[in-house]
Amino acid sequence: MALKLPLILALLAAGTASAAQPPLSSVKFVNDGLRNIAIADEIRSNCGSIGARMIAALQFINKLENHAQAQGYSKDEIEDFVKSKADRKRLEAEAKAFLVANGATNESGFCALGRREIARNSQVGALLRAK
Repeated sequence: MALKLPLILALLAAGTASAAQPPLSSVKFVNDGLRNIAIADEIRSNCGSIGARMIAALQFINKLENHAQAQGYSKDEIEDFVKSKADRKRLEAEAKAFLVANGATNESGFCALGRREIARNSQVGALLRAK
């Protein structure tokens, strides 16, 4: 019996290693959510008639964190992802591509997109408010 326990522990450890989770950046709900926060932030920063719904934004950030934790990611893994310069640049590039594709290249474009997103009650729109 003593010989079987080390073998079982070794097999369990190997199974855990092979079942490693994908990087948090590949979790669609979290990735899309952070990109939408970046889009909303750019809209409110570049349109004087649209502001942020800060409480809604904080609640949404908590929802993203809770989702990641429910998927088995630790607080340290979540923090590493959020602080990752590479992931931040990637998300900012995705947000910029969305903004440009939707005509947000000047203040009137940012405002028009913001109003559309608010009217659609999209995730981006839910983070914004007309002043």
